[in-house]
Amino acid sequence: MYLDSRYWQHNPRVADGADAFVQAFTQLAQSKPQARGTIKRVIAEGDYVVLHVHRQDTPDDLGRAVVDIFRLDKDGKIIEHWDVGQAVPEKTASGRSMF
Repeated sequence: MYLDSRYWQHNPRVADGADAFVQAFTQLAQSKPQARGTIKRVIAEGDYVVLHVHRQDTPDDLGRAVVDIFRLDKDGKIIEHWDVGQAVPEKTASGRSMF
């Protein structure tokens, strides 16, 4: 497993611990079987890895732009997680995509 047993979660809807993380994503997969996350960017520095993700509940869904921040321990296991997201609009003021 890639999660350390001391895993800390900063998303207010998910409890601490590797089991809670796995349970949250299992429930998401079961409730939204067409959901997909497409990784657009990966940034790694020191013990942090940041993912810029396009998350969609269905293939036709505009989705959400999500940034996941992971802190890793010395063995490369995930020990801490933060995330933020916002809905992808049909149009943007600049005309540029969120990705």
